Amino acid sequence: MLDMEWPDSWRGSFRIELRAEAISLAERGWPILPGTISPGEGADWEYPAPAHENWQDRLGAHPRQVAAWFTGKPCSLLVATGTMVDALEVGDELGRRAASLLRVTGRPAPIVAMPNGRWLFLTASTDAVHPALAENEDVTCHGRDGYVPLPPTPYRQGVVHWRVKPEIWGWRLPEASTVHEVLVRALLGEHDDAAVAGSTTSVLAPEDQPAAAPSAA
Repeated sequence: MLDMEWPDSWRGSFRIELRAEAISLAERGWPILPGTISPGEGADWEYPAPAHENWQDRLGAHPRQVAAWFTGKPCSLLVATGTMVDALEVGDELGRRAASLLRVTGRPAPIVAMPNGRWLFLTASTDAVHPALAENEDVTCHGRDGYVPLPPTPYRQGVVHWRVKPEIWGWRLPEASTVHEVLVRALLGEHDDAAVAGSTTSVLAPEDQPAAAPSAA
């Protein structure tokens, strides 16, 4: 499903949509970057890489500069992690369970679904990650010096898309501790029918609780 395989009319419309999304996120302070397009699929699926080698020096660029980056040749849409936004990447089963717990407890978080079956839970940046998440093979923590793809980045087998859009939470990134807590509960096998009863019980140690999440609005 690579951009280059689409009809010209679709290709042009898609590039406009991707550019508009990049500008919108940059206007809200998100550290947006253009990335490469991955030709891989299945076991060969791989993350796109930043299009510029000095991408870390380009963080916080003005939306006009971001617009220029996304004008012209095809690219993917990346957000740098570790400065204002982090991402917890999990497998499909864990992602679905955690998303249902977040929904029932009334704690929505921006959630991204990737075409390789992995989910990204976006949070405010933090240096604290619960050991149960850090040590689990199904969980990848994207923090300092990292980056993840955002919708509508294209791949051969599909397009990265939102399962829960940022505007659902008023463009505010949730506290990392809130999302980490729910993911740990999901790891422990908790289901959404038990979420309300257990929503006031913290599974995070006090030292793992970061300060209040900053606003991205």
